[in-house]
Amino acid sequence: MVKAGTGKGVIFDLDGVLIDSAAAHKQSWFDLAAKEGYNKMSDEFFHDTFGMQNYQILPILEGKELSKERIDELSDWKEQRYREIFADTIKLADGAENLFNELKAEGFLLAIGSSTPKENLDFVMEHLKIEKHFKTIVSMKDVTRGKPAPDTFLLAAKNLSLEPENCVVIEDSLAGLEAAIAAKMLVVALTTTRRRDELTAADMIVNGLYELGAKDFVAIFKAQAA
Repeated sequence: MVKAGTGKGVIFDLDGVLIDSAAAHKQSWFDLAAKEGYNKMSDEFFHDTFGMQNYQILPILEGKELSKERIDELSDWKEQRYREIFADTIKLADGAENLFNELKAEGFLLAIGSSTPKENLDFVMEHLKIEKHFKTIVSMKDVTRGKPAPDTFLLAAKNLSLEPENCVVIEDSLAGLEAAIAAKMLVVALTTTRRRDELTAADMIVNGLYELGAKDFVAIFKAQAA
C-alpha cells in the first residue's frame, strides 16, 4: 500500500515554528540598537519585521543604505548576541518530535526553510539534535532573496525533488506566509507570533505544532486535489 504522503513534502520554518526564539531575537535587536544608537527600534518595529532577513532590516534601522561589509558586521554581532541569550533556554516546540515521526511514517519528506543565518541553524541543530529528520535544510546563505520572496521555499522543494504544489509550508510570520503563497505552496500558519486574523490567507491556522498530525496534511492535499 502506497503511503498517503508519498511524493509530498512538509517545509518547516524555524523561528516561531520549531523554536520559540522571539524573546531572544528581540533582546538581541534591542542590545544592538543600544550599542549603535538606533532610535527606530521598538516593540512595534520588531513585530513588523519579524521573519525578515537582517539585510532587509538593518538599512531601515540605520536610516540609509549600508555596504555589505557593514551589514555583515552588524548582523554577526546581533546573531552572536542572540545565541548567547538563547543558549540556556532553547527547546523544541511542543508536539514537534511527534509530528516529525508521524509525517515520516506516512511517507512525507521533511525540510527546513528559514531566513536565519546558517550559524543559528547550526546552533539549533547542535542543541536539539533534530537534523536527522530533514532531507534538506535551507538557510539565509543559500538564497539571494529572503522572505517574502519565494526563493527559500522553492529551493527546499527543489532539494526534495518535489514540485511546489506538492509541498506544505508551516509558517508563523507574515513574510513567510507571503513567501509560501508566492511559491504556490499550501500553508499551515501558527499563531505563535501573529494574531489569527493576520493569517487568514493560510490554508489552515493552528496555535502550535501540538495541534497537528499527519492526518491533517493528508487532508490538506486531498482538499487541494478535490
